[in-house]
Amino acid sequence: MNENELESTRQLTQQLLENIGEDPDREGLLETPRRVADAWSFFSKGYSLDLGDLVNEALFDVEYNEMITIKDIDYFSMCEHHLLPFFGRAHVAYIPDKKIIGLSKIPRIVEMFARRLQVQERMTQQVADTIKHVLNPLGVGVIIEGRHMCMQMRGVEKQNSYATTSAMSGVFAEDQRTREEFLTLINFGQI
Repeated sequence: MNENELESTRQLTQQLLENIGEDPDREGLLETPRRVADAWSFFSKGYSLDLGDLVNEALFDVEYNEMITIKDIDYFSMCEHHLLPFFGRAHVAYIPDKKIIGLSKIPRIVEMFARRLQVQERMTQQVADTIKHVLNPLGVGVIIEGRHMCMQMRGVEKQNSYATTSAMSGVFAEDQRTREEFLTLINFGQI
């Protein structure tokens, strides 16, 4: 966020505090509008990230055609329906077709999409589509698990529930053995 956007967010936060019956001038809330604006700038940084800058030429020609898996990628996101957090773990795998990507780039791709207003289903597909676009691999598998505060704090108030979404393409969608290998590698179902 630029300075004008930060100031606008500070003003909106002050108005919100007043709207819910709080005194924004009391000691504990004096800095809250600034803190909230700073927090939202961080929560939404995925909008300003550029995929080209993120990948940063970390693509490599390698003769390797076995599954590459990164599991237990922690993420935090904000639900676009209630502006409440959801968080969990992402598991990503691909089978290269002569190109691999630096291992740290996969969590960065997850982070880029998590730091936007989201629904978990879209985020799962965005991660898979981005890896397909960047690498053109033989297949991609993405599973994302999430705990949603909109389900736990309000609404149905089910504290022990979590959502699981998946996106499979190429050999992950076509070959059951490949899909099962992915699920075994991430210990899916053994949480």
